Amino acid sequence: MLPLERRDGGSVEPPLPQAVGYAVVVGIGFLIAFVMVFVTYILKRTVGEDNKTTEMFMTANRSVGTGLTSSAVISSWLWSTAMLGSTLVGYNFGVAGPFWFAAGCSPMIVFFAVLGIACKMRIPEAHTLLEIVRIRYGKVGHIVWIALCLINNIIAVANMLLGASAAISALTGMHVIAATFLLPVGVILYTFVGGIKATFLTDYFHTFVITIIICFFTIQTFLVPEIGSPAGLYELIVEAGRTYPVAGNQDGSYLTMTSKNAILFGIIHVLANFGLVIMDTGFFAKAFSAAPEAVVPGYIVGGIAYFAIPWCLGTLMSFAALGLEGTARFPTFPSRMSTTEVSNGLVLPYAAVAIAGRGGAAAVLLIIFMAVTSTISAQVIAVSSIITFDIYRQYFNREATDRDVIRWSHIGVVIFGLFSAAFSTALYYGKVDLGWTLYMLGVLTCPGIFPTVFTILWKRQSKAAAVVSPLLGMATGIAVWIGSAHALYGEVSVASTGQTLPCVYGTTASALSPGLYSVVITLFNPSNYKWEEFRSERLAFDQPATTTASEKFASHTELASTYQEDKVRLKHWGTIAGAWALATFIGHWVLWPLPMYGSGYIFGQGFFEAWIILSIVWVWGTMFVAGFFPIIDGWKQLKAVYKGLRSSEKPEATSSGTDTPSGA
Repeated sequence: MLPLERRDGGSVEPPLPQAVGYAVVVGIGFLIAFVMVFVTYILKRTVGEDNKTTEMFMTANRSVGTGLTSSAVISSWLWSTAMLGSTLVGYNFGVAGPFWFAAGCSPMIVFFAVLGIACKMRIPEAHTLLEIVRIRYGKVGHIVWIALCLINNIIAVANMLLGASAAISALTGMHVIAATFLLPVGVILYTFVGGIKATFLTDYFHTFVITIIICFFTIQTFLVPEIGSPAGLYELIVEAGRTYPVAGNQDGSYLTMTSKNAILFGIIHVLANFGLVIMDTGFFAKAFSAAPEAVVPGYIVGGIAYFAIPWCLGTLMSFAALGLEGTARFPTFPSRMSTTEVSNGLVLPYAAVAIAGRGGAAAVLLIIFMAVTSTISAQVIAVSSIITFDIYRQYFNREATDRDVIRWSHIGVVIFGLFSAAFSTALYYGKVDLGWTLYMLGVLTCPGIFPTVFTILWKRQSKAAAVVSPLLGMATGIAVWIGSAHALYGEVSVASTGQTLPCVYGTTASALSPGLYSVVITLFNPSNYKWEEFRSERLAFDQPATTTASEKFASHTELASTYQEDKVRLKHWGTIAGAWALATFIGHWVLWPLPMYGSGYIFGQGFFEAWIILSIVWVWGTMFVAGFFPIIDGWKQLKAVYKGLRSSEKPEATSSGTDTPSGA
């Protein structure tokens, strides 16, 4: 094993042997892949879900139920960086860090329900966001959005792999580059075979296991004699605040929401996450895959349940690290963690080792592996859809058959899996780490927020505004980011561009300026787009095994002519989604944190205990939503699979309608 070198000249011996790292990354990766391939075969045999058809491979026949949608939504944001990053900011800023991390995710996940149901209502045959853009704005707008979405997906995957590889290396001594290249391998295999349904099922399995381990940590933390109880943890954190006061926090305490740096991080995080969600074609793919009645409740339940994971895990494990750092239990004892170790996301692995020894290290290794592979799967299928539908089908083969599209879907899965590993390797050797990408990614992911939302919800946005505003917004954001770094720190480097203030200014400019540009440009020549025109172009592939040509045409004609009926049917879901999105944002960003920030309140022991207990109860509820809700909601299809296994009759292939039982 290779010990990790530290700036103080010492080293931290990995708690697990290299063989364990390879066993998990390669062995378990391939095991899960083969299990998912087998499950895909079972679903084809028992309920006719044939992944050799495009509609099944890319959209799961638009029939995924509420339970599995909720689990997939949690998984989509259960990045390795969510767990590593929330503990990082908790260690740096105290209780405010994990709270703002969680508040930077849940509101926009719930808001996405508004966009998802609007897409279901206006363009039910879509496979990707980019198809919507192309129909409304033509070739130029389409190409601009292809670039924006690919940038978003590339930055997202690099962020995941950098943090996960560093943590796996710290835990096992496995070389960072080996982890970077091996992590996507199993993902490529099961996504190649199973498509988005395999992604949903893997999301479910991984998220269930991860939430079980998180719940284990909520118990194990208080079994450590030095901690013992929430009250014991409180005493340790009070002492840590006296010994190592936090700059910018009220009285230097870790136990206050009055933290200047934490709220600046929160601003970066909420804007960057709006960009990551709205410009991530994977989120749209999952919305298109969900049954119409499952989109809104699935995203609302998933978004609210997700909040507890970075809040609870980030608070508990960062405070365990702060409390135990001065004891022989901690891996870096007698020294504190270096800034490099913290920035590489090693607070969580080290805290797990401190509270549970080698078992804690193994648990963190497993959840990081499962989180990164699950989210990479979603990113891979998203980029594959862009390569297939928006590049190959649109610009290289307009007459592409179902078989052609499936072949290019497979090619896209492999290409992006390999590219993501290579790009992350380049960043690693460029001395870029998790902390840098966590702060700056919003500069590149945010320019499309307002133009995309306006594309789906505002019929007045003009083509010129849609094309020009995100490009101007990105140029503005990058200029402000780099200019601020030079003005404040005298240089443009990885170090200066990763500082808080340049990233705040750059992300804010990148996110908000396109909204202004779009409105101003639109005022000169506003559009008046008719939403029903989205249905005039045929997008969905029919399945020739079960329908005739005339039936296929009739199906599309019916969809094109039922806009008003669907609008009435789905409008109430849009109202519910809008109300929940507004309530979630106000609750998480105004009513809960701002009075505590403004008052300068420092947690007393009773309040801290209530804070910790509420977060633990919430995360156990999240475990129920992620693990048991899909089983309850999908019980009908589970019974259908069981009956299919007992029957010797071969089922008919599933069509692209809504006859498939929704759920699992």
